[in-house]
Amino acid sequence: MAKLNKNEAFYDHFLTSATFPYSREEQNCIERTVEKLLDKPTLDNHPGMLLGKIQSGKTKTFLAIMGLAFDNSFDVSVILTKGTKALSKQTLQRVHKDFKPFVDDDELLIFDIMNMPEKLTGYELKKKLIIIVKKQKDNLNRLISLFENENYNLQFRKTLLIDDEADYASVGYNRKDGAIDANLTAIRLDALRKKSNEIAFLQVTATPYSLYLQPEEISVKDMAFKPVRPAFTELVPVNDAYIGSDFYFDEADNPESLANKLYIPLEINELCALKKPDRRRLKKEESLISTRITGLRSAFVNFLVGGAIRQLQIAKNGEKKKKLSFLVHTEVSKAAHNWQQEVVDCLLEKMTEEAIQDSAAFNFLINLGYAELSTSIQQADVYLPSFEEVKSRVREGLKDGEVLITAVNSDKQVEELLDDSGQLKLRTPWNIFIGGQILDRGVTIGNLIGFYYGRSPSTFQQDTVLQHSRMYGYRPREDLAVTRFYTAPAIYNAMKRMHESDAALRKAIEANPDQEVRFIQGASSGTVIPCSPNKILLSETTTLRPYKRIIPVGFQTDYKVRTLPITEKIDAILDKASSQGTEKKPFKIPVKLAHEILELAEQAIIMSTEEGYTFDWRAMHSAIDYMTRLSSPPEEMWCLWLTNRNNNRLAKIGSHTRYVATPDTATTEGKLAKDIAKESPMLVMFRQNGAEDQGWRGTPFYWPLLYASGKVPTTIYANEIKD
Repeated sequence: MAKLNKNEAFYDHFLTSATFPYSREEQNCIERTVEKLLDKPTLDNHPGMLLGKIQSGKTKTFLAIMGLAFDNSFDVSVILTKGTKALSKQTLQRVHKDFKPFVDDDELLIFDIMNMPEKLTGYELKKKLIIIVKKQKDNLNRLISLFENENYNLQFRKTLLIDDEADYASVGYNRKDGAIDANLTAIRLDALRKKSNEIAFLQVTATPYSLYLQPEEISVKDMAFKPVRPAFTELVPVNDAYIGSDFYFDEADNPESLANKLYIPLEINELCALKKPDRRRLKKEESLISTRITGLRSAFVNFLVGGAIRQLQIAKNGEKKKKLSFLVHTEVSKAAHNWQQEVVDCLLEKMTEEAIQDSAAFNFLINLGYAELSTSIQQADVYLPSFEEVKSRVREGLKDGEVLITAVNSDKQVEELLDDSGQLKLRTPWNIFIGGQILDRGVTIGNLIGFYYGRSPSTFQQDTVLQHSRMYGYRPREDLAVTRFYTAPAIYNAMKRMHESDAALRKAIEANPDQEVRFIQGASSGTVIPCSPNKILLSETTTLRPYKRIIPVGFQTDYKVRTLPITEKIDAILDKASSQGTEKKPFKIPVKLAHEILELAEQAIIMSTEEGYTFDWRAMHSAIDYMTRLSSPPEEMWCLWLTNRNNNRLAKIGSHTRYVATPDTATTEGKLAKDIAKESPMLVMFRQNGAEDQGWRGTPFYWPLLYASGKVPTTIYANEIKD
């Protein structure tokens, strides 16, 4: 391995001058990456991979990698940015800021590819060079021309090519009219990789699915196209202050965690009312009282109250004032953004009128927000100002015009709104941004304590939806205590499934970048077969990992006349199968019998699909088949029969989920699964009494839960996909 120069000017500048110092773990990541770029061939179809988490400091890391690369024989660095003017400008500003001393000392030139001079002099060509390139046709063609231009001779200079936000758009392909077509950037990068033997290729992403989950070969129309697959992977370290999807989803069921308070479900009808003006659905002048936008009004009030609490906490601690932000991200169309701005403007106007009068309505709404947020503030064990202090601060802010609402739906607007650091500028103590895909990724929104999310495409694409999650990042506990995430259950559950796939894949990569991740799908014959990973990307998925729970949540039972006979059939089956004829001790059952029990249980369960709750029964059956095939003997699995259960259907008032999701506990059934289900999965059948005062229909029923086996490898499952 080449000896690395770690004490030269560029790298030393990053280590000594960074606003947020580089930890030892980050330095190790930077140094290992440059060592591998020097030693491993990363041209052709095997780039290096810098894998971070969303809003975790990837840019900070790759800029230091560029600096260390300049100290170690690299002359040129090309940064590919997502194809918007705003993000290109943001990257250009950040690069100028971080490399300013070297520009000032005439050691470095920085250009946007579209604004480069026709020719560089010999004097200029002796300097280090950074070029910013949008992932867009004209930009990419200009870059290829640059490497062909003898006036620059770039094909002979050691170049580091960094693909920032590398994802499906960079390396993927799609189906169009039945044919498979490579995406523009993939084709251009393939062409560029053939122009020079002096290019090292590093891709930077938080969503690596298109890079790792590709088939080995693919035919793209009439041309040969090689998928891009990582030559090596380095993980960007994160510290305990980072809040990501594991916090929002894995910890959400833990009542002792702040994550349990973050999510507030929205009604689908509310999101529909915010798509376009329709006075049959919503009269904007009634925004303060309309039942059609209860969630948005609550989110708006919580943002005012949460912002006031944070400002009072900061003032008490004698810290620098802090401006806060809230994001509404539900639609892509400008017309929808304009309508949403009208509604929120009206909310602000009406709320201000009530605040000036100190009316009963104003006091009621602020009291609701205060009650909502005070529980998590107390749980966080941080200072809670009194209700009167908070109300007074909100009144002051409303009367003095301290709340700003901005629709952001064009490159030009984003460019105008960026501050010197490349983040959206926070102009007032309370900042509300309303936008669409222009805010999808790359644009950082500082101090975000409220996220109202409603993007619900017909097919969720994992890379895209995860990147919508602007609420991830490094967050102080005080901010987290007043943070809320608002979305519909269907969207939340889709994001949770994506998180599970993300976490499983990332864990596999962390353990061993070359480790196999298995991909399977259900076939029409009812069997489970291996499948091409690119199909997984275009489907709903179920991720299997050791001891994962698979359980339907958000349902009502069928009526007694149909449910009771089903329950009695399951009673008889379990009574016969159990050697004890009772409960609490796991026993083995044939796999065929497990399927029979589940098919019966499904008949009595009616999912609340109108509220966005669904359950993939087929995936549950397929998971059993797949896991038992790996176990010994493959024809059997564990079963646990638990009777006389009295779980409520709806969660308690004040809970941030509508439906109870845990008939089990981690300390009882969860522990038993880890003790027993090491080799084979375990099906737990909870016989609920189903009383009406618990929200059910007054008849017993079975609530099934499947614990994955402890030995199951990381596996991502999709239902059969028809081309």
